[in-house]
Amino acid sequence: MISGKKIIVVMPAYNAEKTLRQTYAELPHEYVDEVILVDDASRDRTAEVARELNINTVIHAKNMGYGANQKTCYRAALEKGADIVVMVHPDYQYSPRLVTAMASMIISGHYDLVLGSRILGGQTLKGGMPTYKYVANRVLTLFENIFLGVKLSEYHTGFRAFSRQVLEALPLEENSDDFVFDNEMLAQAVYFGFKIGEISCPTRYFGDASSINFRRSVKYGLGVIITSVKFALQKFGIRDYAIFRAGK
Repeated sequence: MISGKKIIVVMPAYNAEKTLRQTYAELPHEYVDEVILVDDASRDRTAEVARELNINTVIHAKNMGYGANQKTCYRAALEKGADIVVMVHPDYQYSPRLVTAMASMIISGHYDLVLGSRILGGQTLKGGMPTYKYVANRVLTLFENIFLGVKLSEYHTGFRAFSRQVLEALPLEENSDDFVFDNEMLAQAVYFGFKIGEISCPTRYFGDASSINFRRSVKYGLGVIITSVKFALQKFGIRDYAIFRAGK
């Protein structure tokens, strides 16, 4: 807890048995009030390891997708009374030690949500991000900044912190159950006028870190473009999309 605000870390997990302990160990437990892990029908011992660590664990009976996993994460955190929710991937790709800094940026009142950016700091390629993913990241980010009318260093990080108000206001159930959920969520946040902050976050790419394959990366990229176009059409009153309707 920081300044009386309850901080809950959520972990959308899939086959994270090998990295979960290390990720959990580096969380700032003196400030984090609770950790919730949602296991999306992993084929390894992710759920068992989580329970050994006394993590509040929710298990999907079948694999529902990364977006659906996050929906479960946020519902569970809100039900537990979270004021700040920080999503940390349990694959140890992002630094869990930055949870305190990200939560504090929201508690300060300056931001409604905060992104852990892999681009700020200029160490992305040294951290092991494949060159083709780095190039795609930069191209898609430029496209989105133009269409959404903001200037973020990247939209594709999986390390994010949210105020309770953001999670309650966004119509998240209208979003995809797949990876493009992340992008739709940021487009919604921009559309509804929430303030987005960023913090430089070192990342690691290694064998046990989760990463989508080339085919799914292409699908994600197309989804990002479609989301940006939908945002523009909605903003100018040309079309009406459920993901941008308040009160859902």
